[in-house]
Amino acid sequence: MPIKLPADLPAYDVLQREGVMLVSEDEAARQDIRPLRIALLNLMPKKIQTENQFARLIGATPLQIELSLIRMSEHKTRNTAAEHMASFYRPFSEVKDEKFDGLIITGAPIEHLEFDEVTYWEELREVFAWTQTHVHSTFGVCWGGMAMINHFHGVQKHILDHKLFGCYRHSNLASASPYLRGFSDDCVIPVSRWTEMHQAEIDRNTDLTTLLSSDDAGPCLVEDPKHRALYIFNHFEYDTGTLKQEYDRDVVEGVSIHVPMNYYPNNDPTQPPQNQWRSHAHLLYGNWVNEIYQSTPYDVTEIGG
Repeated sequence: MPIKLPADLPAYDVLQREGVMLVSEDEAARQDIRPLRIALLNLMPKKIQTENQFARLIGATPLQIELSLIRMSEHKTRNTAAEHMASFYRPFSEVKDEKFDGLIITGAPIEHLEFDEVTYWEELREVFAWTQTHVHSTFGVCWGGMAMINHFHGVQKHILDHKLFGCYRHSNLASASPYLRGFSDDCVIPVSRWTEMHQAEIDRNTDLTTLLSSDDAGPCLVEDPKHRALYIFNHFEYDTGTLKQEYDRDVVEGVSIHVPMNYYPNNDPTQPPQNQWRSHAHLLYGNWVNEIYQSTPYDVTEIGG
């Protein structure tokens, strides 16, 4: 089964060229099936790139997915055309009465700010509370995951004295977890952040279980069954060239930045980067979608009950 996207969303053509199964809204309406309703609360500045990345991963399963794009109600993006936002995104204030099988909350380039200094923090806290009554399973990514684990458990983010930047090897700490079904004993994950979460603080919360962790980059994937949530602090969703784009941007702007670790062959940025994480990325998000399908109520009105 395919992922349902508006035919004029840029991701539609991109994913169609890649061979991802797609269905238009008109075609989906003719199928006698309830698709999984998954929303993407997109806090990233490059909205279209992020849409492509997550649609690619959740659209690769055998299940029909209906993807909804959500934005913060008052926050105005400066990096994506207003026409795109008006055509494809709805503010949270317009969807808060709806129910979703899944919700992805992306990262945001605001790590240097304290959580309560973020202009939309109060509305985001409302979103977190809303997930407990209107969403079956939530996936917080990078800053989004840090914000969620802080809101529900008080775990703090800590500023690093250098940017964790590159592809880091992570250990599989819970091979029996359904979210890690098919995972190797270790895997490589792209990392790009100025902050970290401390394992000792996570361990103080007996409700939390760390599933993936790195000796060099710290805890990565944390399960929170009580709040039906996963928190991932790194970027399985990244395209092959995403770290290169960030590195090239910083070089042009004169920002002090090291070559992303273990990303280019022989750490040589003149060489094409290598994708070492694609298969595990599809496994993780496919397992998440499968767990939603196995456990979500067929009657959407019962979600969150």
